[in-house]
Formats: sequence, structure tokens, C-alpha cells
Amino acid sequence: MKHPVLEALPPLLRREAQSTLQVMPLPAGQIIFGPGDACQGLPLVLSGSVRVQMTGVSGNRIVLYRMGADDICTLSIGCLMSDRRYRAEAVVEADAEALMLPRELFDRMMAASAAFRASIMASYGRRLDDLMLLVEEVAFRRMDQRLEEWLSTRARQGEISVTHQEIAEELGTAREVISRLLKEMERQGRVTLSRGRIRCLD
Repeated sequence: MKHPVLEALPPLLRREAQSTLQVMPLPAGQIIFGPGDACQGLPLVLSGSVRVQMTGVSGNRIVLYRMGADDICTLSIGCLMSDRRYRAEAVVEADAEALMLPRELFDRMMAASAAFRASIMASYGRRLDDLMLLVEEVAFRRMDQRLEEWLSTRARQGEISVTHQEIAEELGTAREVISRLLKEMERQGRVTLSRGRIRCLD
């Protein structure tokens, strides 16, 4: 039961964490929290993959970020510090394990340990920077350019197993937009499309 953020704690608090925190198995598909939920604590991911996403009033989704081994949930940090409810949801993508740091223990750790505070705020700052880049991408770059870049980063794998809906959620747009752009790329001879698969040709 090791997570980098706990290593920053003074010995007394570290021992308390080791004796009280339990490893939670999180099967793929499980929802850890959803919009409107109160924050019960800070999830510390030990293994696997968790996707944090937001759904708009139109029903379109956008992936805000992912958490893997040794990551901290940035939205939970914000909710704990502001006493607000979640505005997004976290879904387990691949079987995962995590620790749940209760609010009361989180508050004591923040008050007692400068190293712990620094670790939490550094993680928060890095993720905030990532989210600012995401806002910039969505607001200011053309969708065809973003789609081409998304495909090119995965083209080394040859054939990509992905649905149009999954790409739409990654890029924060509608499935119909992605389907139209992919059809145009296919017409140009740049990709071939089949059910749930895309092969990049250039």
C-alpha cells in the first residue's frame, strides 16, 4: 500500500494512514463518483486506469483527464478544499485499486505537513495546466486538425480499435462530427473505416 503522496508525511501520520486506509478494488465500469455527489475523500490510485469525464446538456461527453498508478484525483482536491460537490464523473476504465483518504484525515495531513501540502498542490497545478491546454484545444483549434493529430499519435499501432463515439468523447464533440470528418478522410484515401476500427494510410 504505497502511494507517493503518503511518503511525504511525517512518521506519525504515515503510520496512521498505513493502519487505517484500506485498498479498494475497482472493477472496470464502476462509477467512483458522479455529478452532484458530495466528496467523501481523496482517491489515491494505486493501479489500473480511471477516466474523469463531463457530460453537457446536449448529451455530448468530453474526457477531462485520466488517472493511473500513483495519480491523485484533482477534482476531489478542489471539492475537498472548497466544500463543493462534483460536476463530473469518474469511471474505471481498466480494473484498478485505490485508497480513499477520508476528508478528516486529509484535513489533518494538510494542516500538519508542509511536504504533504506541497505534494498535493503540485499535483493540482500540473492537472490544472493540462486542463487549460484542453480548453485551448477545444476553443481555438479546428476539429479536423485535432482529429488528425489524435489519429497520428496512434497511427504507429496501424489499425486503431475505437468507435466514433469514443473519439468524440476524447475530443469533446458530437459523434456525427467525427463520422463526417472520418468519411471525408476516407474519401481522400487517408484512412479506411470498418466497424469499430480505423486504419491510417498516410
